[in-house]
Amino acid sequence: MPKEEQMSEVKFSKEHEWIKLDGNIAIVGITQHATEMLGDIVFVELPDVGSSVEKDGNAGVVESTKAASDIYTPVSGEVIENNQSIVDDPSKVNSDPESEAWFFKLKIKDSSEMDSLMNREEYEKFSKESNS
Repeated sequence: MPKEEQMSEVKFSKEHEWIKLDGNIAIVGITQHATEMLGDIVFVELPDVGSSVEKDGNAGVVESTKAASDIYTPVSGEVIENNQSIVDDPSKVNSDPESEAWFFKLKIKDSSEMDSLMNREEYEKFSKESNS
């Protein structure tokens, strides 16, 4: 029998961040919906590697031609890596926000914090309702 691979599920926050868990490491970024609301992104500030972040706490800033917006972290943990490529070229966030243009990686403290986040279907419904 072929071994079934368990794909990591992507979860979403009400602040339009996505998070993908791989073991106890979480990758965090902003959603396509967020980039559409923000417009052309011109500046990204990310948390320092080694810093601790708390669930729903401020973990950075993204600025566009329209507005500046805080980036929040969907779960608590320690920042183990940030994506310098989007600091160097913020427009990458507009072109591939839910893959290559991730913001930072966390070693998470409590995986049960993931339970309060939405799946893609719930997030898409939330995004549509929050627009009207």
